[in-house]
Amino acid sequence: MDQKKVDLKSYALELASKARKASRALMEIPVSQKNFALEKMAELIRLRAQEIKRANEKDIEAAEQAGVGGAMIDRLRLTDSRIEGMAVSIDQVAGQTDPVGRVLEGYIRPNGLKIEKVRVPIGVVAIIFEARPNVTADAASLCLRSSNACILRGGKEAIHSNQAIIGAIREALGSAALPIDAVQLVEQTDRALVPELLQLDTLIDLAIPRGGESLIRAVVAASKVPVIKHYTGNCHVYVDKDANSGMAEKIVINAKCQRPGVCNTAETVLIHQAIAEQFVPVICEKFSQRGVEVRGCPKTLSYFPKAVAATDEDWAAEYLDLIIAMKVVENVNEAAEHINRYGSHHTDAIVTDNLPTSEVFSRLVDSASVMINTTTRFSDGYEYGLGAEVGISTDKLHARGPMGAADLTTYKYIVHGDGQLRE
Repeated sequence: MDQKKVDLKSYALELASKARKASRALMEIPVSQKNFALEKMAELIRLRAQEIKRANEKDIEAAEQAGVGGAMIDRLRLTDSRIEGMAVSIDQVAGQTDPVGRVLEGYIRPNGLKIEKVRVPIGVVAIIFEARPNVTADAASLCLRSSNACILRGGKEAIHSNQAIIGAIREALGSAALPIDAVQLVEQTDRALVPELLQLDTLIDLAIPRGGESLIRAVVAASKVPVIKHYTGNCHVYVDKDANSGMAEKIVINAKCQRPGVCNTAETVLIHQAIAEQFVPVICEKFSQRGVEVRGCPKTLSYFPKAVAATDEDWAAEYLDLIIAMKVVENVNEAAEHINRYGSHHTDAIVTDNLPTSEVFSRLVDSASVMINTTTRFSDGYEYGLGAEVGISTDKLHARGPMGAADLTTYKYIVHGDGQLRE
């Protein structure tokens, strides 16, 4: 596409109009046809794995030449296992019970009216994301499963990867005799295109941004379309005085180090004061061995002098890097208070063998996911059995946490009568 000659307003309108038409067609598509299309998507992604990798290599090379940081490169890179992971996610979505048409509630009124609350598609979903090409496959499969049309706008740094993935997806739609415009990629990389899309509230029903805080805030500020979002992933692990120390060490290290550049990695560790003298030096030394910089409160520094003094900004930081903030707290209540003040309501964990303490933590911490004796890294649609996720919402309305196909539906009431009239 010639990036210089495109009228952005017209291009956005064309995308949205095609998506709206496709979304109406999807309402009539039987489940078996959607299943076939999803199975074909996974098959073609596997068959085209090397083609997708070659396209991804172009993006990696361009990103490295542009001086893009290591965490962004990691999110951008597609390995054989990550491509297979995309196909496996689509397989799982294909195997799910279709949410559309599911009766959430049904009852009969005294006057004989039969009332049903039924899941229906949202319609047209615009998903705006940055460097992770796997989002393209996840979003397309989940939107198809829920009978929504989608417009996918990935970052320019992933354009070749996304084009290759979308090529396979649209071929699969055509093979299943579905409208190929049910999944569209925004191939115009000019950022000015996004606000044009977000003005089309009569054609686009929902916007979901996935990326850094600056992207999400820009989408919220520009949009006339409702937005589901999470601004940051400032996740915590609280190690209680009744924690199993061996378990706690493994969980904390995994939460920070397993993949530090993603939104469900831990950014702060909170440690009960009763175990801090023993636990802090051990865990900090393990972090040092893995190249993690510790930024600690005064008590942390007293137990591990090699740590850097934390500032107030560190408690609210989403590092997405090998940096961890660490604070010694008095008890579970102070831990919860700290999390609610500085956290992003994404995912927060407690390690403890004390059931009442875990219940206090899960009740007080106001986050989309609360983990007990496990890592924050499990806060993920695939790990929750959703097959994939279209995003993780920290909002409280409509959807919260990892969003699967059911979260891309709304509902309507269908009322059956036999001639009743209101007096």
